[in-house]
Amino acid sequence: MLDTLLEKANNLPLLPGVYIMLDAKGEVIYVGKAKRLKNRVVSYFRGEHPPKVAAMVDKVRDFNVIVADSEFEALVLENSLIKRHRPHYNILLKDDKGYPFIRVDMKSAYPQMTVSRSAPKDGASYFGPFGGRYQTREIIDVIRRTLLLPDCARKFPRDIGKERPCLKYQMGSCAGWCLEGPTQEDYRSRIEQAALILEGRSAELIEDLRSEMERAAGELRFEQAAALRDRIRAVEALSHRQRVISTAFSDTDAIGFCRGAKSCFTVLHFRGGDLSGKDAEMLDEPIEEDAEAISKLVRQYYATRGAVPKHILLPIECDDREELETFLSENSGRKTVIEVPKRGERLRLIESAAVNAREEILRRTTQAQRRSKTLEWLQKALDLEGFPHRIEAFDVSNLGDMGIVAAMTVHADGRPLKRDYRKFRIRGLERPDDYASMYQAVARRLQRYLDGDEKFFPLPDLLLIDGGREHAATARRAAEDLGLSLSIFGMVKDGRHRTRALVTPDGREIGIAGNQAVFSLVGNIQEETHRCAVEYQRSLRDESYGSTLERIPGVGKKRREDLISHFKSVRAIRGASIEELASVVPKNTAEAVWSYFRRDKEEQEE
Repeated sequence: MLDTLLEKANNLPLLPGVYIMLDAKGEVIYVGKAKRLKNRVVSYFRGEHPPKVAAMVDKVRDFNVIVADSEFEALVLENSLIKRHRPHYNILLKDDKGYPFIRVDMKSAYPQMTVSRSAPKDGASYFGPFGGRYQTREIIDVIRRTLLLPDCARKFPRDIGKERPCLKYQMGSCAGWCLEGPTQEDYRSRIEQAALILEGRSAELIEDLRSEMERAAGELRFEQAAALRDRIRAVEALSHRQRVISTAFSDTDAIGFCRGAKSCFTVLHFRGGDLSGKDAEMLDEPIEEDAEAISKLVRQYYATRGAVPKHILLPIECDDREELETFLSENSGRKTVIEVPKRGERLRLIESAAVNAREEILRRTTQAQRRSKTLEWLQKALDLEGFPHRIEAFDVSNLGDMGIVAAMTVHADGRPLKRDYRKFRIRGLERPDDYASMYQAVARRLQRYLDGDEKFFPLPDLLLIDGGREHAATARRAAEDLGLSLSIFGMVKDGRHRTRALVTPDGREIGIAGNQAVFSLVGNIQEETHRCAVEYQRSLRDESYGSTLERIPGVGKKRREDLISHFKSVRAIRGASIEELASVVPKNTAEAVWSYFRRDKEEQEE
């Protein structure tokens, strides 16, 4: 089948267009665009692919193409076909929830703020869209409380003076518009102020209110001046808290993306440099953070949203940036500029969007889900036959004349299993040899398993070795010499001693920095194993020092530590003169130490 599809793909033109992948039932399972149809479609039917692409290609039984006049036309066509067919293997945003607007009909005598699912051209003012109906209602409630607008079911002017005011008036959260006192002009003024807040023009509103307050105070209308002062404080507090209020045409949107137990696409809306809103779309599939994925997500998001900002900041460069700008500009009716910031304040906005995406994943998934998904991706990245439920890791540590040790840590389903940690004192080596030490530690662990020692059951699904290709090859040789076949990889560090990649015994590196969850897991395993090896080495050193030096009269814990800190080893202390010892401890103690080692040496010679 692949040969047939490849032959068909080789006959495609080198022109822009859209390709449509079909399954055995003739259903559309994927839609994509290409600058050169032949090159792009041929690439699907030769070489290796990421797991999701490979799964899609396995189901392809035919494909169609539509040649376009330009790359921009291909982009528009692709977007239209994805919306129509919603193919299984395309990245799809959940756009059924809608993005509501706030509607204000200024033609009404007493305009109200209401939630609307769209923004038709009916003469009313629309603000938004916002992330959801709950968020939109919260925005309306906050503005009502700030400006003391009503939230009751009474109709004005019909119900003015008919009933006593409700509890909101008594609590000071409403100006009592159902009473005879407040005027229609004052009400409309408050609604106009609400519109300024919704447009992100709070600073302008505060300036106007402050001028009005000063004018009232100058005219000795102190009660009105006090009321204006309180309103200014309320608007300032609203602005300071940066409530989630967005506008129909925000200045800038920053796009963030993160891959964890799920993938999250986040858009932060900024107005005048201040955060005014956030939307987050969760994607169950482990989407790659590449140019094509980001471009498709941006197109779907703004096509659904119905409003486009002046500037959009992307985390990575897209090949179709010019076409995407044209597409969004034509949809919004004004110029939209797409940027990929490399430094400065705009880069900070992108980083903030990425942080929001990561936190959204953490909030919406459990730790168990995140660990399971991380291990699933690790399995795919390393092409493991089975799920890596049990991961064992080895590290070697040596310090001077205290010998060489190794530590083995165990992680079960992504969590440390400390009861299964093991420590090894390396035997038979006169000088440090990392490779020989690693071989011995791994071989001893596996031999104990073959001998039936239940403390070393079961074998690991994945064996990680601290070091590069040679260390991994040494561990594999130890396993093969015992007739065992294990999945073994080395943990390679960068110049700052941080995990950079995994490497096979044959030298093939697998980068993990692109997946933060896998990167963190492997880094934590490497640090934990190193910590255990070093702590074991130190415990042996302290035990040896304690058992030797504290036998000497006059040497307690403090003087033992002083001697070790200065001379570094028992061997150096044994060979020091009385004068050298006396430079660290009192002379009588120095003589006792010197005499103890001389007497010990004479007894050994006898």
